[in-house]
Order: sequence, then structure tokens, then C-alpha cells
Amino acid sequence: MGEQIMTDHGVEALKIAAAWPGADRATLVTLATVLAGTGADADGYAYFRDLAAAQPEQVLPAVLAGFFQVRAGDDVAAGLARLDAAAGRDLGPPQYYRGLAIAGLVGLADDPARAAQAVQDLEFVLAVKDQFPGQMLRAVQHALVAAYSALGRDGDAAAAASRAGLSGTPAGTRLEFGGFSVSGAEGFRFGSPRIVQPAPGIQVAQGYDFGDFAFVTTQDGIVAIDAGTAPHRVEAALAAAGLSAGDVRHVIVTHAHFDHVGGIGAILRPGTRVIAQAGFPAELDQQHVNQVPYRNFTGAGAGFGNGGPPHPAMIRADVLVAETTTFTIGGTEFVLYPVTGGETTDALMAYLPASGVLFAGDVLMPYLGAPFFAEGSPDGLLAALKLILELAPETMVQGHTVLSDLFTLDAAAGLLDAFTEVRTDALIAIRRGASVTELLAKNYLPEMLRDHPAAVSPFLAIREHFVQRLHHQHTGYWQADGQGMEPIGPADRAAALDLLAGHEIEPFVQAVRALLAQRDYALGLEIATAGLACHPGAAELADLRQQALYRLLERHQLQDPFRFLIYAELAGAELGAVA
Repeated sequence: MGEQIMTDHGVEALKIAAAWPGADRATLVTLATVLAGTGADADGYAYFRDLAAAQPEQVLPAVLAGFFQVRAGDDVAAGLARLDAAAGRDLGPPQYYRGLAIAGLVGLADDPARAAQAVQDLEFVLAVKDQFPGQMLRAVQHALVAAYSALGRDGDAAAAASRAGLSGTPAGTRLEFGGFSVSGAEGFRFGSPRIVQPAPGIQVAQGYDFGDFAFVTTQDGIVAIDAGTAPHRVEAALAAAGLSAGDVRHVIVTHAHFDHVGGIGAILRPGTRVIAQAGFPAELDQQHVNQVPYRNFTGAGAGFGNGGPPHPAMIRADVLVAETTTFTIGGTEFVLYPVTGGETTDALMAYLPASGVLFAGDVLMPYLGAPFFAEGSPDGLLAALKLILELAPETMVQGHTVLSDLFTLDAAAGLLDAFTEVRTDALIAIRRGASVTELLAKNYLPEMLRDHPAAVSPFLAIREHFVQRLHHQHTGYWQADGQGMEPIGPADRAAALDLLAGHEIEPFVQAVRALLAQRDYALGLEIATAGLACHPGAAELADLRQQALYRLLERHQLQDPFRFLIYAELAGAELGAVA
């Protein structure tokens, strides 16, 4: 296998941060998940073995060392012994990773005692599932299929397979390490549907749609916060919350993106008042013009277009907020803060002082605007973080479940400091002519994050997009390295590569096989796509392209939902929700 061409800066940064004293558990788990999801088991064992030796007082590095040692097949008995020892020191992660490791053993049916141990561990995890991030639970159901089967419990195995939601993916695909679901009909979901109550009288609908939305019960009816992409999904959430659409008297929209207002028809009635930021009408106009090119964002019949009406009725805001404004609705106080957030210029945050709950919308969206559109603001992201820190709410509810889980109040101060430093350094480099790839190769990981361990994972989720948006906003259409001077389209590039390949299919096939073997999945996809453009009937090349897409799905199943849903659409892949 050749040496990998493209450096995975995300993995390299995670390795640095995970070794810092006092590193957040989420940083270690994220690194382990990425390595396991990409099949880098030997790399994972070497890394966590050394980390466990350097930090013998910490249980999690030892757990992960044992997990990867078993997966890599490097003295399996010793790896299991590591896991057994860790299970005697702690509860939670040792059982999770021991159960997964045992379930992956070849010939497990010949060792019923170990299979029973795996079932015990994994069923324990499910019994205390609220202590684990939802993204970790698909792997439990997936592993239970093997463990139950080894014990001859075929009915239980079939039920676990159904709960894992992986029946539509090729055998052997490593997509058990994330919690996303996606289909052409229903679009993308960050997790399974549920109603959560961050405070009395407040219900948040998560997993019913691409975006989350909420209902606040007051003495004068319900105040809805956002409205998803499709009316039928809002109606389903209202039913689950035990509420009626007819009781909605006000709708506060955090911004005009399709995934936050596309379903508003479910709750608009004569007399329902819509409250939005002053920039809402202009942003909504832009949304109607800019159609998202991938159906997986919404699913059929949802959003603005994408199988539904191409131009749904325009939404008229009854109240436009241009400055900090306080409303009292049915005895409940709402303080509205118009901000130029990280995603759109029409962002509106809603704060309920009595409960300490802040509805932040998408001001902390990692992509800093839809990646396809000319929007988003690094400066707006920093301003939003500063305001959130000043408000110091008790609870922050954001526009998507993964944002609420990852971008916590504990992380805000570290994120503000770290991205302020990155912005300063990147702008200096941009003014000196640095290309976007040169900026990304800097692999920004400010040392100050050592003192903010909870900020590391969210920082790494944002930084690539932060740098890209910053670069695009401060450069011209010709770059200092020559990019853009002679625009070359995909078909032209494919024809040039075909010339290099002597107009033969086999060189493309060999190149893609080599790139996939050395984990250069993005390059493999590019070469396979170019080859198919010139040789559309090449079945072997089409199969390799599918493999590249699935490898990219595996890489991004935890950290990058937008990439995940786009690669899933390109591959025609569908994943069910984790039950």
C-alpha cells in the first residue's frame, strides 16, 4: 500500500488534542470513532497504547487501546485482558468498547462465554443509554446482531438489525459509528424523533425534521420557535407533544432558511403573528432564488422546491425586530436579539429570562452559511459567541440536535478565543497570498484550547469551514497560486486525464484501487468520476466509485453531516433511524 497523499488534518489535530493533559472525553471518543470508522485499527492501537502508557491513571485510553488491539488482531487475548481490567475500574465506556470488540471477533460462536459477555455489556449500555451520546448507539445495535447470532438468538439478532437501521447498506460497510439517518423520501435526520423539555412549558422537537423546532406554552396560547421543512412533520411533532396547531398564537423564526420555515403552513392560522428579524424578508427572497441542489437536505415535498412547490407562498412577518426587543406573551417574557450570526444576516435569538433558556437558531452553524451560497460570516460567529457569553443562559437550544449537543455553553469561551486567534492569523496569511489549501494545511489548533477542553471537538467541527469562508470573503476570483485564472471544468479535466491514461479504462481502475487502499478516498472519487465521464460503461470503475463514496460516508458519519448527506445522495445510500 502506498503512502497517503492527502493529510487528514482533522485526525492529526485530534491526536494532538487527545494527548493534552485533561483532554475532554469527547475528544478521545471522536478520534476513536473516526479511526474505527475508517478501518485504521492498527493506527488506533499504536496511538492509544502509547497514550495509555503515558496516562496510566486514566481509564479511557486503556479501554481504547484494548478495543483497537482486538480489532487489529494484535494479540487479541492481551487486548481483551486490557478491556477486562478497565471494566473493573469504571462503568460505561469499558462495557461499550468491550462489547463492540468481542462482537467483532471471528468465530465468536465457538466461544459462548465471550458472546454472553458481549450481550451483557451491550444490553447494559442500552439500559443506561441516556448516559451516552445518541450517535454511539447504532454501533451497539449493530454489535448485538453478531453477539445474539453467536448465541443462536436469531429473533433477537433480527430485531437488533432492524433497530440499527443499516439494512440498506452493503455488507461490511462501517457506518455503525454515527447516528444520522437519510433517505430520498424523508431527507436527513440527525437522530431519532423525540420531544425534550429543557424547562417547564418548553418542548423541543428533535429528529422530526432536518431542523429542530420548539413550542413554548404560555397563558395566551403557544409560541412556536421555527417550523422545520414540511408541514406534516410539524404536525407529527405537535401530536407527540400533546399540542394543537390551533393553539399556536405566535411564531418566532430564528432565520429564513428552508429548514426553519418550510413547514410553517402547519401552524399559521388567521391571527397568528409571525415575528422575525428585520433582515428576514430579504433573506427569504434569497432563499426562494437559491435552490439547494440535493434532495437529501429535505426529502420529498419539503423545503423550497426539492419535489414540493417550487415557490411556496411567501411568509409575511407581522413584526420585524431591528434591535433588542422584549415581548411579554401570555405572562412569559421573551427577549429577542437580532444578530449578524455565523450563518445568515437575519439571525434572531430568543431568550426566556424566567427559565434561562436561549433559542440560538443557527448562529453557531459550523458551515457559516449554506456551503453553496454566498452567505455566512466568521465575524458574525464571533459576535454571536460574545453575546451568548454575556447572556450566560442556563440552557442553549439550537436549530439542530447536533449543535445543541456539541456547541455547549462550556465551550463558548474557548471557541471565541480560539477563533479570534485563527481569524487574525489567517487574515495575515491571506493578505500575503496564501491559498485556501495552504491555510487548511496550517492545521490550526490554538494552544489556548488546552485550557478549554470542552471546546476542542466543536472547534475542529468548525475550523475548516471558518477558514474557507474567511478566505472566500477576502480574496478575488483569481488566486495568488493561479487558481481561477484559466477555469477548467470537470469535463475538460476528465478528458485530460483520459489522454494521460491512453484512452484506456485500466489505468483509471488501477489508480482508484491504489488511492482507496491508501485511504485517499476523495482523490479516488475524483479519478473514478473522471474516468466514468470518458468511459460511462465501465462497470468496474462504477463499482470503485461507489466504494469511494461509502469510504467517504464512513469518514464523515460523525463530524460532518452536510458532507455525509451529499455523499449518501451521490451513492444512492439510505440509512434508517436508530431505534
